[in-house]
Amino acid sequence: MKNVFILGGTGLLGYHTVQELLKREYVVSTVALPPLPAPELLPSEVECHLGNINEMDDSDILDMLAGKNMFIYAAGADEQMVPEIPATRFFYEANVIPTQRLARLARMAGIKKFIIYGSYFAHFAEKWPDLHLKREAYPRTRLLQEEIGAMEGEGQMDVMSLRLPYIFGTMPGRTPLWSRLLPQIQGKEFDPVLGGGTAMVTVQQVAEATIGALKYGKHGESYPISDTNMKHKDFFQMIADLLDQKDTVIQIVPLEQMKPAMEQYDAQAAAEGKEHGIHLAVTTEIQNRDAYLDSKNTMPLLKYGKADIHRAIIETIKRCIEDMK
Repeated sequence: MKNVFILGGTGLLGYHTVQELLKREYVVSTVALPPLPAPELLPSEVECHLGNINEMDDSDILDMLAGKNMFIYAAGADEQMVPEIPATRFFYEANVIPTQRLARLARMAGIKKFIIYGSYFAHFAEKWPDLHLKREAYPRTRLLQEEIGAMEGEGQMDVMSLRLPYIFGTMPGRTPLWSRLLPQIQGKEFDPVLGGGTAMVTVQQVAEATIGALKYGKHGESYPISDTNMKHKDFFQMIADLLDQKDTVIQIVPLEQMKPAMEQYDAQAAAEGKEHGIHLAVTTEIQNRDAYLDSKNTMPLLKYGKADIHRAIIETIKRCIEDMK
């Protein structure tokens, strides 16, 4: 029986994964934080519980997982959050401890497949040791999340992680997180960017890759998924064009010009008792490189399809603009 439990089924990634699971005739249930972002968001055949799973008793969670054989962990804190110092503790408590608990309970309930939605920063923490990303709170705890999940499942439950890059898409009732970029460009004649680039996927590809991991993934493996690699300059130019700012100059600037300002922002955050999951000065180092992924490494394995990334970006940014009016 293809019976799937998804944590966070009303979030952007969870929502699209639910839709894809239903299309492929999986039985789906979910727990998500209230309220629903839109009325009747999920079809009636989806068993949807609203609440904070971290506040539920083990026995209640085991009851919800009874009869399920797959678990998708589509929740957690991302690198955009700026918690109190030390950030490591925040991300450990937000991402690692809940994963360990739920992986343990899933194993006890007889779950056989457990998918974690992770981050491509874990991939680059391994690929670029010179940046010391394993010392940064967010990638450090994402790596630990993968490891501890795999250890909980060892011998009884296959645990896999999808390492996700920039993701584009929309859903009912939620403004895309990319709206945070608009003030950086709106009304500006000049917008500086660094010379690197990033990998990109769509929400549909995440959903398809998830099902691929459920079917073909191997225990303990982490899969960096991607479709298109794009320079930051080209991405920001698309945003400027969609804002109808044809004369805005998106200009690549040297790392040496950008980094001192980011170091000052890090110092200001520290003075306020806050800390980024990846310090901004380190983020500039990342954005000055090509954080690219080769889709050939995972697309054939997980059997997710190609997508029109440019179209997905346009739809996403247009939605951001509409919601901010």
